Amino acid sequence: MKKKHIITRRTAIISGLSTIGAVLLNGCTKPAPPTYGNILRMGDLFTYEAQRALLDKRALSKEYNQGDISSFPATGSINPADSSKPGFNKDYELLHKNLFSTYQLSIEGSVARPGLYSIDALQKFKSRTQITRHTCEEGWTAIAEWTGVPLGLLLQHAGIMPNARFVNFYGYDNYMESIDMIDAFHPQTILAYGMNGKNLPIQHGAPLRARVETQIGYKSVKYLKRIVISDHFIDTGDSGWAWYVGI
Repeated sequence: MKKKHIITRRTAIISGLSTIGAVLLNGCTKPAPPTYGNILRMGDLFTYEAQRALLDKRALSKEYNQGDISSFPATGSINPADSSKPGFNKDYELLHKNLFSTYQLSIEGSVARPGLYSIDALQKFKSRTQITRHTCEEGWTAIAEWTGVPLGLLLQHAGIMPNARFVNFYGYDNYMESIDMIDAFHPQTILAYGMNGKNLPIQHGAPLRARVETQIGYKSVKYLKRIVISDHFIDTGDSGWAWYVGI
C-alpha cells in the first residue's frame, strides 16, 4: 500500500532547523534525515532518534508458520502495464509482455560497481525466505511468505561506498521511498521475487519488490526499477506521511 496524496495534514513552518545527530550502522554520529521544516517531521525525527537509540538494530520482526499465511489484499496497487489506468509505464508493459525475461534492476550511485541485475542473476545470490506480517498504514495486516535476496548482500556485491547513508528505491509506478543503512543491512530486508512459494504476482509488485519488515508497509516499494545509493537525503517533498515508521 502506498501513500495517498489526497490526505492532508496541517503543518507549521519552522525556520532555521538543523538536523540532529543519529547513530548509524558504523557507529558514527551523522545528521539524521531532514524534518522538511514542519512540526510533524520533528515528531518523525524524534521517533527515529528514540528507536535507533533504544532498540536493538538487528532485532528480527516476528516470523510465522505456513499455517499462519492469510489472504493478502493488494490495496492501492497500480499495475504499470495497464494502459487504461494512471501510472501506465510503457517500459513495464513491454517487460510484462516478455514475462520479465528482459528485466534488469539497476544499482546506481555511491557504489564501486554500478550495474544491472536480472532476476536470474539475483536468484544466484544466497536467498532468504521469511513469513512475516505486513502492517498497512490504513490499519489492516496480512501474513505472507516472501523469498528474495537480502539487500545487504547485493549492496556488498555492488561495492557500497563508505560515505553511503541512504538506499533510495524507485518503482516503475513512479513511486519512490528510501531507508537508512541500518534498515538496508537488516537481515530481514530483502528484494523479494517470490511470494507464497510462487513468482511474485503483478498485484504485489512483480517481478521484484522491497520487503522492509521493520517498517510500515508503504516502505516496501513494488515494481522495483532502480536502486540509488546516496550520501545525502533525497527530498521528494512532504507527502504528509512520516519518513521513518519503525514497527
